[in-house]
Amino acid sequence: MAHTENSAVGQARPKHIARQVPVGCAACGNRRPGWFCSLGSAVLADLELVTSTISLPAQAPLFTQGEDARCLYLICSGYLKLTAGRVQDKQMIVRVAGPGSMLGLYAVLSHGVYEVSAESLTSAQLRPVERDRFLAFLRNHKEAQMRAVQCICQEYRFALQDACRISLAETVAGRLGRLLLELAHQIGEHLNGGGYRFPLLLTHEEMASMACTTRETVTRTLGQFRKDGWISIEDSLVTVHQPDRLQTLV
Repeated sequence: MAHTENSAVGQARPKHIARQVPVGCAACGNRRPGWFCSLGSAVLADLELVTSTISLPAQAPLFTQGEDARCLYLICSGYLKLTAGRVQDKQMIVRVAGPGSMLGLYAVLSHGVYEVSAESLTSAQLRPVERDRFLAFLRNHKEAQMRAVQCICQEYRFALQDACRISLAETVAGRLGRLLLELAHQIGEHLNGGGYRFPLLLTHEEMASMACTTRETVTRTLGQFRKDGWISIEDSLVTVHQPDRLQTLV
């Protein structure tokens, strides 16, 4: 199996990133329908030939906004936050990405630069793919081409959700409720009975940034959601018991 020893990430951050023997994608327990890694077995086998596996510790940078996009990354496990810009030393958190997400896809396809920065929230395993190898892989597999289009459409949907959360929800409770629902759908698991569960990866300060409010207001509003029985938070896991209640706020 080919290793991308000369990739940008391998040269730029040897202190953070360790290479491992790749685990077969077909045997991965994190695969879900609709994700890039849910391609057919023959296509996946060819994808593995142009990738290796790297590990990233928590709170480590992967790439920075404005860098030349020489690699894209498929998240196998763990979670990363994507941020953009700096205003008065504050970064805007675009979203949290988990297993199955493809990072840097648009930048690589457009031969451009990364539009966001990526930093690990937890320890993570990823598969980097160098730009030229990925483009050659796409040319050979129509199924992968269609999946790439679907992933770009999903990124558009995430951006639209972000804009709607900021612009359309008139109350803080509405913005925070929408944020919880977005996280539930993006990185959560669907529970029997209609609820969701997802890891609590963001601080109240970070959630406040995404909901355009203050840390104190986030803490108070989450407390009210818990008191009402709409959500519960235990062992760094958020369980959304009544997503329809949060939806009514939106």
